[in-house]
This record gives sequence, structure tokens and C-alpha cells, in this order.
Amino acid sequence: MVMKSVLVPIEDNEGAQSILQTALVFARRFGSCLEAVAPLPLIDNYIVGEMVPLWPPAQTGTGDSSREALLLFERFMEEHDVHRRERASQGPCWAMREGALLGDSAVAAHARVFDISIVGRPGSGSAGPRLSLLEAVLFESGRPVLMAPPAGLSERSTIGETVVIAWNCSTETARAVAMAMPILVQARRIRVLTVEGATVPGPSGEDLVRRLRLDGVEADAVTVTPAGMTAGEASLDHARAFGADLMIKGAYTQSRLRQMIFGGVTSHILANATLPVLFAH
Repeated sequence: MVMKSVLVPIEDNEGAQSILQTALVFARRFGSCLEAVAPLPLIDNYIVGEMVPLWPPAQTGTGDSSREALLLFERFMEEHDVHRRERASQGPCWAMREGALLGDSAVAAHARVFDISIVGRPGSGSAGPRLSLLEAVLFESGRPVLMAPPAGLSERSTIGETVVIAWNCSTETARAVAMAMPILVQARRIRVLTVEGATVPGPSGEDLVRRLRLDGVEADAVTVTPAGMTAGEASLDHARAFGADLMIKGAYTQSRLRQMIFGGVTSHILANATLPVLFAH
């Protein structure tokens, strides 16, 4: 069980360095090949994804924009001694898809043949990573998404050694756990976290622990009371206290519209996570 093929949609914006740093740490951990693509958003990506009429950032031309993003990726990999795929005998490597992918749905379609995609945590302005890109890959690729924290990671950072599974008994989280098994089988510590009052009918955290044990994956189960916090706040607070370097979360058990109006765990984590989060829907 491995995660060898990793898609890295890269745009030359404020989140680019955090995405590249997270991708590097992930590739070194799992011996992955990172393939960069340059998305070019369409105007409806902004309107539908962000739900506000944002105009795409000024560009000097589609060709120039995609080349700048791919050059940024190439320089970063060379500076960190990661070799091109054709020159790498073992360990992490990289490749690029020449030209741009027009629209977030095109990126999501391309992601269907990769083990995982790495994107940035969405920002509130137009200068950083876009929620519309993350959601397109999440909903349309059928593959998991790894969200990079905005502060990035150092070369000494880890991913997937100390893992919190944000377990709410849902179909979405069950799918996220299944997709994350190549990571879980290599983890040192795993905590199955349930927040009281934030679940749907389904198997308990203890049930999941017993299931993981059949695959040789050791974990423990904890249920916490929010104690004045929201479920999202309690989840991130526990992950920090546990020293987690990765959270696994099923995305949008409640609908996006409902979360936009009333709030929700996914929305809170999308806006506030400071550690990498693996999402699946």
C-alpha cells in the first residue's frame, strides 16, 4: 500500500510555498512522484466556489501565468535536490504537465488517476489558494485531497507519523479512512477522535479501532466533550494537544450550503487548520 502518485496543482500565489513545502515532506515520507499542473481558473470558478463575484487575478496571459507557476515548482524541486522522474532511480521525484488546465473541473478530472492531490488552505482573499479548486478536486476527482497548512512545513517536519482521525461515524469519514490506509499502516500513533454531539448514526470510534487492528494498524479511541467550543474547535484543539502532524476528515457530512449558513466542522477546519488535513467526500 503506497501513495506514489501525487498531483500538485500550482498557482503563483501566496499559498504556493506552503503547498510546495507540504508536497516535499509528503514525497520524502512516502517516496512519491510529484506531478505539477498549472490551473487557470474560469470566472465561474470564483462565483460558484467562493460565492462572491471575484474577478480572477490579473494575468499577463494564460501562457505566461502557467509557465511562471511551473517554473516556481521546478526551481523549488531543484533547490531541494529532488530529481526529475526520468533521472530519479529511487525515492521522491517530480514531473510537470506542460501547458495549463483550463478551469477547476479540468484539474479535478486529471486528479482521478492520482493517489492524492495537494492543495493549499483556502484564504479569504483572491491572492491565496481558492476554495473552488479544493472543492472541485474533492467532489469531482473521486480521490482524497491533502490540504497544506498556510504556514507551510519545515524540512524537519513530518506527515503521517502522528495521526488524528476526526471520526463522526459518517460515510464520508469512512471513505477518508479507507483512502488513507497507505498512510495509516506507516503511522506511529493514531487517535480516533469523536466529538460528543457531532456524529451521525453509525459505528463508534471503538468499532473503527477494532477494524483497523485487523489490518495491523494500532489506534486508540477517545470521545471528547466540546466544553463551550464548537465541534470543529474541539477537533483542532485535541489534534494540537495530541501532537498530530496529520488529521483525516470526511468532508461535508452536512451540505456546503448548510455549512455556509450555519457553520460546520468542515468549514471550521478549512478556515482554521494549522496542520495538514486529508479530506475525502
